[in-house]
Amino acid sequence: MKPEYRLHYAPDNASLVIRLVLEELGLPYETVLVDRRAEAQNSPAYRALNPGGLIPVLETPDGPLFETAAILLWLSERHAAMAPQPGSADRAAFLKWLFFASNTLHADLRMLFYPEKYIGAEKADQQQLQKVLRQRLHIHLTSLDQTAAQRPAWLGAPQPSVLDYYLACQMRWMALYPAQADKSWFVIAHYPSLQRLCAALEHRPAVAVAREAEGLGATPFTSPAYANPPEGSAT
Repeated sequence: MKPEYRLHYAPDNASLVIRLVLEELGLPYETVLVDRRAEAQNSPAYRALNPGGLIPVLETPDGPLFETAAILLWLSERHAAMAPQPGSADRAAFLKWLFFASNTLHADLRMLFYPEKYIGAEKADQQQLQKVLRQRLHIHLTSLDQTAAQRPAWLGAPQPSVLDYYLACQMRWMALYPAQADKSWFVIAHYPSLQRLCAALEHRPAVAVAREAEGLGATPFTSPAYANPPEGSAT
């Protein structure tokens, strides 16, 4: 029987968040490699699923979904798991931080990783933008760390939320990218509650599956190494 879900992914891209949540939920799914080296994300077939050409896309019974936070929210509601559900007193707080992770944190990360897409080819301009973004990211992480220190049921709890996996992956990427840039600004120990969250996730069976599938190494969140995937490329 064909699985309900089909995940279009590239190793160590935002699709990793969706893979982890599908595994945590115990849902059967297929994967389709989006070969970034061949720029498959710009192919007509992929653009028909996501006009923006970004990864991931999750094909569902309700049609293809894109945008990481939208997929996470849809999965959590469809399966009534990994997030406070509508009507819960925790729902509002969860939603504001989920969208903060998507609209603010992830958006700043994209500019940090791909400054040329936002400010052009001049290296001095790119470096100035990245300097400002690193300062912004430190502020974002400090706010999130303070929130996690309060130990809400939807952030760093014994049962992971979709937000936990989203943040852990973003912290992984901060430690690794851009590959040739100075990354000394990011010290995970400066955010102890987020570090605790990341360390706890590394023991989850869902992470073990993702590590194998995408070549993530033994400590993908707390001390990450560049992906060595069995297929495809992270960049």
